[in-house]
Amino acid sequence: MKAKWMYRIASVLLILFAAGHTLGFRQILPSWGVDTLVASMKTIRFDVQGFSRTYYDFYLGFGLFVSVLQLFAALVCWQLGLLEAATLRSLSLLRWSMVICFLGVSYLSWQYFFMVPIVFSLAITLFLVLGAWLANKPA
Repeated sequence: MKAKWMYRIASVLLILFAAGHTLGFRQILPSWGVDTLVASMKTIRFDVQGFSRTYYDFYLGFGLFVSVLQLFAALVCWQLGLLEAATLRSLSLLRWSMVICFLGVSYLSWQYFFMVPIVFSLAITLFLVLGAWLANKPA
């Protein structure tokens, strides 16, 4: 296996993760019993540094913020997969920083979320580790 394929697989997983996150984080099932809470998050307004906002604005904004960063990470991974072996090998700080970042995402998913984001973040981390490790091997 080559590092470029690990980065391309991670990129595709990140795009799927971003799509699922973007479509899923705004869903609220009636069985959760949080309708009153969500309604208050959407209606109670407060001023923050000259802007009138709700907690739902923050929730929605940060959710979309995460989606944008996931798409950026997908782009970075795809670009890593396009690099020549020598160039990729020279970017060890970037390669291992991506690994550390997604180890953190995996931990946060385990700590605060549920099975789908846990599986996606662990799979992405695995492919990033393999990509970073395989990039050090001679061609």
